Order: sequence, then C-alpha cells, then structure tokens
Amino acid sequence: MSALGRVVRSGVGRRRVPGVVIGLAAMMAVAASLLGGTLLVASSAPFDDAFARQRGAHLSVRFDAGRSDAGQVSASARARGVAAAEGPFRTVTVVPHAGEGTPAWPMTVAGRARPDGAVDAVTLTDGRWAARPGEVVLSAGSAVLPTPGKRLVFPGLPGEPELEVVGVARSVTGTADAWVVPSQMAALTAPGGAGGYQMHYRFTEAGTAARITAGRQAVTAAVPPDAVTGEQSWLTVKESAERDTALYVPFLLAFGVLGLVMSVLVVGNVVAATVGTATRRIGILKAVGFTPAQVVRAHVAQALVPAAAGTALGVVTGHLLAVPVLAGTEEVYGSTSLAVTPWIDAVVVAGALGLVAATAWASAWRAGRLRTVDALAVGRAARPRHGRRAARLAGRLPLPRAIGLGLVRPFARPGRALAMGTAIVFGAAAVTFTVGLGATLGKVMEAKAHDAADVTVEPPPPELGPHGPLPRTEAAADPAEVAAVIDARPGTTAHYSRTTVRAAVAGTAGITEVVAFTGDASWGGYTMVEGRWIARPGEAVVPAGFLGATGTRIGDTVTLDGLGEAVRVRIVGEVLDTRNDGMEVLTDAATLPAAPSSAAVPADTTHHIAVGPGTDAAAYAAALNEQLEPLGVTARAGGDDRESSMVLTLNALSATLTLMLVAVAALGVLNGVVLDTRERVREIGIHKALGMTPRQTVAMVLASICVTGLAGGALGVPLGVTLHGLVVPAMGRGAGLNLPESVTDVYLAPHLLALGLGGLVIAVLGALLPAGWAARTRTAVALRTE
Repeated sequence: MSALGRVVRSGVGRRRVPGVVIGLAAMMAVAASLLGGTLLVASSAPFDDAFARQRGAHLSVRFDAGRSDAGQVSASARARGVAAAEGPFRTVTVVPHAGEGTPAWPMTVAGRARPDGAVDAVTLTDGRWAARPGEVVLSAGSAVLPTPGKRLVFPGLPGEPELEVVGVARSVTGTADAWVVPSQMAALTAPGGAGGYQMHYRFTEAGTAARITAGRQAVTAAVPPDAVTGEQSWLTVKESAERDTALYVPFLLAFGVLGLVMSVLVVGNVVAATVGTATRRIGILKAVGFTPAQVVRAHVAQALVPAAAGTALGVVTGHLLAVPVLAGTEEVYGSTSLAVTPWIDAVVVAGALGLVAATAWASAWRAGRLRTVDALAVGRAARPRHGRRAARLAGRLPLPRAIGLGLVRPFARPGRALAMGTAIVFGAAAVTFTVGLGATLGKVMEAKAHDAADVTVEPPPPELGPHGPLPRTEAAADPAEVAAVIDARPGTTAHYSRTTVRAAVAGTAGITEVVAFTGDASWGGYTMVEGRWIARPGEAVVPAGFLGATGTRIGDTVTLDGLGEAVRVRIVGEVLDTRNDGMEVLTDAATLPAAPSSAAVPADTTHHIAVGPGTDAAAYAAALNEQLEPLGVTARAGGDDRESSMVLTLNALSATLTLMLVAVAALGVLNGVVLDTRERVREIGIHKALGMTPRQTVAMVLASICVTGLAGGALGVPLGVTLHGLVVPAMGRGAGLNLPESVTDVYLAPHLLALGLGGLVIAVLGALLPAGWAARTRTAVALRTE
C-alpha cells in the first residue's frame, strides 16, 4: 500500500464518528433521490410505451347519433391538423347481467370489426376478437370480471340478447368497456334510442391541452353544436395513469434535496474540522515529503470512503423502498416488472459522490495551502479568539457557573456552532414537514370518509358466492320507512339518506358512482374545494378526478347514461373526495329517474344521523336497532373509518426518511461536540481540578449546545411550514386533488412552539454521548493532554 493509502486508512480508522455521519447523510440523500427519480420515470414510462405501441388516440369524441349522421362524423377525419383517424364506431351504453347475483353496472359498448387500426389499436390479452353476433370482447379494466367463456345477458333489451365473452383486450386510453361486431349493435340499442358514434383522432401536434382543444374545435366544426356528448383527451388519461406514483414524487424530491443539502453541510463541516484539529499532523506530512495536492487528496479520500459505503447502502434502501410503490403500476399496461433503471442508479451515485468530493475538496484546500513551518508551529489546534464579551456577560447572569461556561461556547467557535445549527435547522424542518403532512393526510381521510354522522344505518352486506355477491332473498328495506323510524326517534336532530347507483358518463369508459341524497347532506363532512353545495334537483358536485377525466369544469353540464334514461346534471361545485379515483357525481335524489332500478342497476341506501347534545350515540343506535330490526337494516355509532393503503405508505416513508434526517442532524451535532470537547479537554481537566463534579461537567457540555439548538429549532420550523405549503399542494395535484386551505392549514400556535423545541431535543440527543465522555475523563489524564 502506498504512503497516501496508509494515511487515508489511518484517518478513516481514527475518525469513526465523522465517518458514520458522512455515510448516513449520503445514504439518506441517495435513497430519497433514487426513489424520487425512479417514480418520476416509472410514472410515465409504461403509459408512454403502450401509447406509442398501440397508436393511442390523442382525442376520442362521442357524437349523438340522433343529432348527427355517419357522413358528418366521418368527414371530421379530414379536418385540419388530423394526422390519422379511426371510426365512426357505433356506441351504446347498456346494463348487462353477468350471472346470478353479480351486480349489473352500465358499460359502454362499441361496434368494431377488428382490433387493429391507424388509431387506438386494441391489444388482445386473452382469447380472440369477436367474429360474429353473439360474441363480445371485454376490456381488461371492465367492471365485469373479464373471463373468456362468461355469458352476459341484457334483460332490459328486446329479446334479452345474450353474448359470450370470447376475449379480453386493452385500449391504452380506455375508449370502451366492451367491443362487438358492428352488426350486433342493433340488438343492443333500446327501442327509440339512437345510440352514438365514436371517433378516434391523432393530431400532428398534441403535446398540450391548448393543442388538443384546437384539434377538438377543428373536428367538431362539421357537426351540429349539440351533437357532441362527450370527449376524452390522452393527456387526461396519461395524468390519471401517472397519478399513483406521481403523488410521491414531490414528497420524495423534497426529502432528497434536504438530504443532499445536509450531506454538503456535514461533509464540509467534518473535513473543515478535521483540517482544523489536525494542523500539526498536516505539517508533519508535508515535512516528510507529501505535496499539497497529496494532502488535499488524502482528506478528500477520507470523506469519500464512508460516503461510498453510505451510497451503496442508499442504493439498496432506495430499491427496497421502490418495491411497494411500484407494485401497483406493473399490471396496468401489461408491462414487465418495474424496477429502478440502471441509468438512474448511475446518475444518482455519480452525483452524490461527485458532490461529496467537491465539498471535501473545497474544505480541504486550506490544508494544502498551509506552510509546513506554520502548521508545525501552530500545534494541535488554534485557540479560539472569540466569545470573551459573551463570557463576561454570562458571568453576571444568575446562573450556575457550569451552565454559564457552556452557554458562551457557541460564541467562542461561531463557525462550528453555525455548522451544527444548520444541521439542526434541517432536522427540525423535516420533523415539522412530516407532522404537517400527517395532519393533512388525516384531514383528507376525514373528507374521504364523510364521517360527520354520529350514527349510520346501513343494509347487511351481501353474501359472497363463487361468482360474486349472492342475491338477497329478503326484500330491501323501504328507505321511506327507515327515514320515518329515524325521524320519530327522540334525540334525532338531523339526518339524510345516501343512495349509490352506477352510471356511465358519455364520452368516457368505466363506471361512475352517482350518489343521490334525500335531505340536507351539507353537514355530512363533505369538504368543498370550490363552488357551492347542491341546492336543487338537476345540480351536482363532483371531485377533481371527475373534472379531469371528463374535461369539464364548474358550470358545465354532463350526461349520465345507464340509469333507465339519460340524465343531465349541471356541475355547481367541486368536492374533496378520493374514492373511485374521483369518478363520482353527488346530486339530489330527485335528479334521478323515479325508479332507477328499472335499469337493473343495484342501489345501496344508507342513512346518516346527527344526534342532539348529550345524547349517547351508542345508546341511541342500540335503541334504534330495536325498531329497525323488522326492516332488515342495522344502526351503528360512528361513520366510515376505513384507512387508505396510500396514506399508510406515505406515513411510513415520511417517518423513515424523517428519522434518517434527524439521525444525520443529531450525528452532525455529535461530531461537532466531540471535536469541541476534545479540543478543550485540558480546560475541562482544570475545571475538574478546581472542583467541578461529573454532573456539572455534563450540564456544561449540554448547555454549550442549547443556544444552537433553540436557534436551529426557531429557524427550522418556518422552513418546515414553508416546505409543507409547497410540497403538499403539489402532492395533491399529483393525486388529482385540489386541496383547500382547510386541509393544508394544519399548524396551530401550540404545535409550532412544541416543534420549535424539537431543535433543542435534537441538539441534546447529539451532545449526550460527548457529555458522558467528558464527565468520565479523569482529571489527571485531562491535564496531561496537549
């Protein structure tokens, strides 16, 4: 081994604490950066690959066949800016039965002779394409379990046609729930119903929402203005596809940036302190022939060795943390198992080690410039020249002498105190951000659960059979009878009923839940983001997910199919709700047809009750059950308390990364206090010789970090609040949510005060070990130390 290698190995072995600090900081920064970069790439890569492979439609438009004809719709393919088009395909919304007891939900069926085409080439994943009437191909994302051989019956249509599932396919932009041959469409169209036409377009330029809007205006110019009943942009589908992983990206990038900043601070502080405390050793190395460049390289290498170990652990940790987050993305497009791509590994590793090397080089440059004579003359370390005025002021304070000696220490070493304080600032900021994130997620879950009711009345859950829920043998309870019992019960102050049915929105595939209220539900825990609550029939409020998927906004009107007759509702507000990917429409029960069950759509009705002050909810529910038992429904105290796996994952990730940041901050304090204690070990010996007890020694060392800890906490809390205000709304947008101030404004004055003291806690935790070492040091040993 070369002389330089022996110096590096000796330095790494002597400085274990600084090495652990550098390694842990590098590990945390690499793990968070690697995970954030992976999710950023993985969130779009599967969709982009599938979209290119299947020649996905930039825009799909559905036209009303009663207001336009096939010639007009077909002519839209020649509009300016259209690069390719497919269609028109006949479409219809139908309600199938997929076997006894299986829920019948609306589905959009398109008549298509073949799966391939210039636009929206549908990929078969199982079975074959429909070749004759009586056959159907289901979408892989269909609400009906897509199994070849299953038979679908349509009891609401003349002759009750029956179709056999012969294949399963996937459209990258979800243009339909099922496909049949064009000749089958007549049997699936209800008498008097016109159905619709569907066209798929690819434009020469479609990278922004503005270009998609321009393309839509061009292709719809040839048809009557009221002929368009729905549309779907590829940008909307892409955003929805990326939603699961895009949620994590701002959060992880924030922790990655915090980790990188702390790595720079820690490495710079450690190397600078090493140079400051090893001045005589540097002089000896130069005296025996080491060049300035070799001295700098030695100190850089001593920082790179633990950083490389931490980087390796960070890569492993990042890969392991990516597994649960990416698991849900693998099946969406039939892609192979997703993992961290090698180039992300290379970029993150090279960036982290390069940053460490550059920081260490900048801090070690002073060692290379030291003259040999000056280094040998200075000795072990220069004595501080600051803090004398602070020491005189502390001497006048009514404090124990040991505490006063400790409080003035940051003023004697302001540079070292600044470095430790900065680490505490970022540690306190991470804790503040994580506490705020947890509180915001809790409020989001409250809004999702809508659990403001004191008592909930619901029907018994259906029994499950081999092919799905079994049909109920008993008749469903009459909601009006249940409501009458609730109103007559003493202690009831307010109540409303909630009926959920399934419908299809013109222009989009998949199921939309329609929630119909009887009574005033505005008190039921529904958090409004914008607009107002429903006030009359024909109005609706919807979540942000619905607005994004349908390309609508407040004031627009949408058509709901599959409810026995088409229902048009006007959107008057946006509500915070994450269920069913935001595909919900909340409206008044009078908006829906008088008997939506005529369309064979199952309806589940629950009743939500607010009890009066002083009324025990559990006792109220028990008494109410005695009256409800003949009706076959049950009352229970409380609302919906279901937890979300996404929230659990976010909380676990944030807690893990925060603990790592706090550990780095505490170790940064530990390193600084160790250097400070070793530097003044002779001074500590003098204090002990004059009568200072071990307990007073511990108090002195801990007091030396109190001012720094309090200042770091005071600065870290506003930084954490600011970070929360920037990152959490970005996370909401990534999840397709617009978060109102009532959800993001989570910090109260007592909480901020407690979080501010967190900086002091981090500082004390980091200083405990050096304080114990100083207390245990024997007086004679300390006095002999130079």
